[in-house]
Amino acid sequence: MKQIMQDKISSREEKLQAFGRLLDVMDTLREKCPWDAKQTNESLRPNTIEECFELCDALIKNDDKEICKELGDVLLHVVFYAKIGSEKGVFDIADVCNKCCDKLIFRHPHVYGEEESLKHSNINLKEVENAGDVVLNWEKIKQMEKDGNKTVLSGVPDALPSLIKAYRIQDKARSVGFDWDKREDVWAKVHEEVDELRAELERDDAERSTSEFGDFLFSLINAARLYHINPDNALERTNRKFIQRFTYVEQKAKEQGLRLQDMTLGQMDKFWNEAKCESES
Repeated sequence: MKQIMQDKISSREEKLQAFGRLLDVMDTLREKCPWDAKQTNESLRPNTIEECFELCDALIKNDDKEICKELGDVLLHVVFYAKIGSEKGVFDIADVCNKCCDKLIFRHPHVYGEEESLKHSNINLKEVENAGDVVLNWEKIKQMEKDGNKTVLSGVPDALPSLIKAYRIQDKARSVGFDWDKREDVWAKVHEEVDELRAELERDDAERSTSEFGDFLFSLINAARLYHINPDNALERTNRKFIQRFTYVEQKAKEQGLRLQDMTLGQMDKFWNEAKCESES
């Protein structure tokens, strides 16, 4: 099996040729295809978002064939934006690659050695022994970079989905020591938040209930982080599980000539439990 996998790995020359081919195809399409020629950063943005979600879908399914395909679609968009940048005379794909490499080298002094700006800075980098030490150093280095993050949390994009954003905010705060001493301590906060939420719900105060619900979710995400669970992946797994089981209920109802709207909760629950047993067997 290992030999088969090795045979599929391209040489450095083949990889460079493939990337060059993609650039050539992009140049040709931009010149000769009416659709490609009319695209702008603004018009491509919705498609880029869609492609990223399709890649995420393939990743969570662990479908290697689809991951390869969707990576190609995302890469096409990177090349497309770089092509538009080169036409404007502001940057090209070489600038994109070089800026990425420069940033990676600067942020990995434990691999490449400290650059002069780091040597003469007043920040104290932690000696790297594990991945956690790397993250701690990253946050310090990022604030030193030209055009880098001015504050710890400024590197969290505003447009991130709220659940992922909450996780990133908490993780960045952790990187500078703002975290629970013991992860078990988070449960007291979770219980506190759910009690406050229930109190506001009983008062029927919509505004305060919304605020407290947000606090409760934030505390749960914090708990997930402390126990090394990615909350977005966990929720998506549950979404897929629910879809699978509810679809089973619909199919069983249809087979028996029933409409979901006319069924009792007990009838639907019977089919639900059947679906649950099937998925767990």
